[in-house]
Formats: sequence, structure tokens, C-alpha cells
Amino acid sequence: MKIAILGGYGVFGGRLAQLLSDLPQLELLICGRSLPRAEAFCAAYRGSARVSPLAADRRDIAAVLRAHAPDLLVDASGPFQDYGEDRYGVIEACIAAGVNYLDFADAADFVFGVDQFDDAARAAGVFVLSGVSSFPVLTAAVLRHMAQSMDIRTVEGGIAPSPYAGIGLNVMRAVVGYAGAPVKLRRNGKPGHGIGLAESRRFTVAVPGRMPLRNIHFSLVDVPDLQVLPPEHPTMTDIWMGAGPVPEFLHRMLNLLAKARARWSLPSLEPLSPFFYAVLNRLRFGEHRGGMYVSATGLAEGQPRQMSWHLLAEGDDGPFIPSMAIEALIRRLLAGKLPEVGARPATRALELEDYERLFQTRTIFMGIRHEMPDVPIYRQLLGSAFDALPPRLREIHDVDRDQTWEGVASVRRGSGLLARALAAIYGFPEATDRVPVSVSSVATKGIEHWTRSFGGRRFSSIQSLGTGKEQYLLIERFGLISVALALVKEGDRLHFVPRRWSMAGLPLPAFLLPSGKSFETESEGRFCFDVEISAPLIGTIVAYRGTLMPADHQEKPHPAVVVGGSKSAASPSPVLG
Repeated sequence: MKIAILGGYGVFGGRLAQLLSDLPQLELLICGRSLPRAEAFCAAYRGSARVSPLAADRRDIAAVLRAHAPDLLVDASGPFQDYGEDRYGVIEACIAAGVNYLDFADAADFVFGVDQFDDAARAAGVFVLSGVSSFPVLTAAVLRHMAQSMDIRTVEGGIAPSPYAGIGLNVMRAVVGYAGAPVKLRRNGKPGHGIGLAESRRFTVAVPGRMPLRNIHFSLVDVPDLQVLPPEHPTMTDIWMGAGPVPEFLHRMLNLLAKARARWSLPSLEPLSPFFYAVLNRLRFGEHRGGMYVSATGLAEGQPRQMSWHLLAEGDDGPFIPSMAIEALIRRLLAGKLPEVGARPATRALELEDYERLFQTRTIFMGIRHEMPDVPIYRQLLGSAFDALPPRLREIHDVDRDQTWEGVASVRRGSGLLARALAAIYGFPEATDRVPVSVSSVATKGIEHWTRSFGGRRFSSIQSLGTGKEQYLLIERFGLISVALALVKEGDRLHFVPRRWSMAGLPLPAFLLPSGKSFETESEGRFCFDVEISAPLIGTIVAYRGTLMPADHQEKPHPAVVVGGSKSAASPSPVLG
């Protein structure tokens, strides 16, 4: 199969070529206006697919199609918002030449209008699919999945790229170009508009059982979803889609410029795109992780329902997601599975299950949360991952009644003066090789009070759900100090990872955030805890580990203090502090 990739050495086209590199039956024409750049890309390319550089301008694409007769053309150029009156020239040339067509278009008007060529494409016997990318293919698949269990009313979503992902100049031109301009969407049950990059919301991407992203600032973007998804869901009254690039201070600078343009009818901000492009691609710091979310509300059997879908991509895998939809379709083509002929937006090109298969070989994870405010807090935070916990962990955390567990533990204390002082202030137990321990909890209206007793020495904390910037985090408060913890499931262990902290509601410096590895697990039918509380510049304050059983359990506590079958390395678990 011969495939011409227009913009083949660019960000999206280049990543698509990499995704197809294991397919020796492909011949890829790497097309673009710069032959030297196409040649450089091909020289550096590694893979089984054959690649050839080709100088090609979209305005003369008909000649390229005649000369090289590809089976498929993929338009990975752009920005599609700037194509003017002849915006569909490449599509018309492909239909005339009998060449199938796919594109990465992110311009809502462009994708929404492509079905005007449906009759011509059918007559020519070719398929023309536009917007074959995360927006709207992946979001559409998510909403179809959600629609199986509720009538969708409102939709909100966003994409948050890793700061190390890199962004193309054409993408930046498109985004900066509509900043401060009207963006068509559906609002209050009728067609309306928002202001590009001037409307913002915050959200935490948190795949159940995985380390969540930091709470992210998203701003309204002009993507095809805003126009092509409402017709698929007649009950939908509102839709909003955003992007959350970092660093946030640069993002907020663009917000201010967008609001100024809208307020005073200023000209397009597109001339500033090289500046934002240069800065965004140089200011790279923070976690090398990205994500995406879709949150929807609706009705199920007359009752309100809220669901959210979360995607997390670690390291360098995230930037490939926008190109994966076209990768999947090309692999289908090689298997003889052709899309139906005709021209249309690509909203139904793939299902969520197709993406699950694509993600299996990469560090990309996704999951759906059903918002259930009346269940215990650990079940709310862990979502579907809760049911995969060992039985004893589910037992101790899935209750809305008073309970007491008993067992034995060992304790060690930090030797430094400050460590000893802090341990004394918070009532942490004294060092010992073996001590009876009991843990009691009282749950009332979304708050859990935990009291630990080590040989009669007691200390307590209060646990609750995080809100705002601490969404999907467990808040544990010791007096004036509160620590926001991520619940991360790894194998049969539930880890507690500090993410933020505060004193009397005032944020404290991240570089002083308490640390220490903490987990809970189950061993030989017993609940096991392994806790270490430490701090920068101080070191270990206290560490304790042991086993517990329900107080009404008839068997005596196990004599050995073993966690997960090992007596090594102590670590922290908020159930015990």
C-alpha cells in the first residue's frame, strides 16, 4: 500500500510514520514543501516501512496524485483554520483522482463541513474521513460508551499534553489565531458561542488506581467536537472542550490576551504564535506525563448521573495518541477492512475498545469513574480500582460504621533532635520491636476519624475527600497540618503518595513536603501496614509496620510482623498516619 503523508516530516505526520514503522508492506511518501526536510526525515527514519521524500504543495496536490497514484492520502499539514476559500482543495483533488483520504483536521468548521462531498465521494468509490484524531474520534467513542447507561445532557472535556511533548508551529498558529475569537458550541440547549482561550476551568485527570496528574487549568479551544458531537446525542444541551498546556503562567498570559482581544475587538493574535511556540518548546519542566478527560452528566431512569473518563499517558507515549486513530485505520485497511465510502467527520471511525488495544503496548491507561457521593471515601477515590484490592483492604476501607482492628507492630523513631520533637508533638509511638496495636475508625458524612493506639499511646487523624486543586486526593489532617495523598494501586499493594500539604488551609512549600514510601497490603489473610513518615532536611520521624485483624475475629494476632511477605524497607500508609 502506498500512502502519501502531506506534512509527513511535521509533528503529527512524523509520529504517524513512526507508528507505522513495523509494516514492511507500506510505502510512505513523506511530502512537504521543503524537500531537504523530507530528505532529512527519511534519512533518519528507522523501520520496515519504505519511505521516500517528496516535494509537494497542497495547492498542486492534483499533480502529485497523478504522478504517484497513492492508495491513500493523509493530510497532516495545517493549520486547517487558515485554508480560506479553497479549504477543501485537497479533498476535491483526491475525489477526482479516486484516492482515499484521511486528515488530522482540528478546525471545527472544516470538519463539520466535509459531508458536503459525500455524494461525490460515493460516486468516486472512495472514503473521505476528516478529524481523525483524539478530538473528535476518541471523545466520540467515550461518549457513545457513556450513552449506553444514560441520556447525556452536558459534556466537558480537555487534553493536557506533557510539557516535554513539543508542539508544532502550525498547531500554535491555529490556537493563537482563534484566541479571543468566537467559538461555535452548544450552550443551554441551543447553538451558541464561547470565546476561544478566554473561558477556563480546572480539572484533575485521575485514572482509577493510578497517580493522578496535577490539577490543571484548561481553556476553551475550537475543536470539531463542539459541532460534530451534539447531533449524535439529541439530549445534549451543553458542550465545552479545553486544552491545558503548561507552564500555567504562559497559559494565563494567553488567556489575558484572548480576553483583551474580545473586549476591545483587537486584530488576530496569530503574529504572536512564533513567540509562544518558542517559549513553550523551551520551558520544559515538571512531570513528563499527559492526560485527557471527558466528563458528562445525564439522566438514567429519571435519576441524575455523572460519569468521567480519564486517560493518562506516561513519558513519550502521550504525543503519539493523536496519530493513533489513523494508525488504527491503516492497519484495518491492510487487513481488508475498509471504511464505508463517502465523506463525513470521523466520529464513528473507532470505538473505545479499539483504543484499548492500541494502548496495551504502551504506558497509556484509561478508566471511567461513576461519581457516587454516598459511598465510603476510599471507594470514591479509587473508583473501579477499589474492587481489585485484596479482601482485607476492601474490608477495612469499605465501611460506613464504627470499627476496630487489632494486631501487633514494630516501631522505629528518627534519632535527630527535630525528628524526636515532631514525633513527641504528634504523639507518635516510641521505638519498639513488638507492641500491641489497635486501629479504630468512625465514619460520618464523608469524613473518617482514625485513632491508632500503640501499647496505649494514642494519636489520631481525620481523612476526607479532596476538593478543588486537591480533587481525587485523600486529605489526611493531623491538627493544623493537612497532607493530600494520591492512592495508587500497584499489584496487591495500595500506596499513599504525598502530593500537596498545607497548614491551617495555607499551602506549604512543595520542596518541604513530607515523604516516605507507604503502602497497605494483605498477607496470610491479615491486613498489613508499612508506614514511614519522613521529611526533607529531617529524615525519618517515625516508621511502623505490622498486621491487623478485626477486633471480633476469633484467631489471635499473628506473632510475626510481616508486610507483604517481607520484613524489609519501611514505608508510609495514611490509615495509620
